Amino acid sequence: MKVEQLRAKTNAELEKKLIDLKAELFNLRFSNATGSLSNPLSIVTCKRDIAKVKTVLRERELGLVKSVEPVVEKAEAKKIVNKEEKVENVEKKTTKKASTSKSKKD
Repeated sequence: MKVEQLRAKTNAELEKKLIDLKAELFNLRFSNATGSLSNPLSIVTCKRDIAKVKTVLRERELGLVKSVEPVVEKAEAKKIVNKEEKVENVEKKTTKKASTSKSKKD
């Protein structure tokens, strides 16, 4: 599980995921105790996933993360920035035209 995927989720979804992971860890430990666990490394993986979820929740609690929005790809981010720049340029042109037309009237 990647941290970026976790950061894209809401707090409620993360808490639900944490409960599910803890239940999974319990089942893995139980299977290990009875000797029916085929992959002992799955316990370590589950513990790490729990730690990742707790870390993301704590970051949000402390306010270290600015937004909960999903991560935008770099190409999409460039498109958004370019659109914003175009809007700003159009706004500057319209205000410039309006100010020049006022000065011509005077």
